Amino acid sequence: MLEQYQDIMTTYEVTEALCIGKNRVYELLGNGILKGFRIGNIWKIPKEAVIEYIMSQSGLK
Repeated sequence: MLEQYQDIMTTYEVTEALCIGKNRVYELLGNGILKGFRIGNIWKIPKEAVIEYIMSQSGLK
């Protein structure tokens, strides 16, 4: 599904993978809907968290 991405993704990679805007990614992270962590000012998102988000939005989980 997301084979081309590393195990830890950037917000830019998440916008590419999900075809959503940067602000929407930050909103999902801020609300805890998408799991991630910060290193300084930079968000890092585990690929597994992106897959979980996709599954929850598709109704498959």
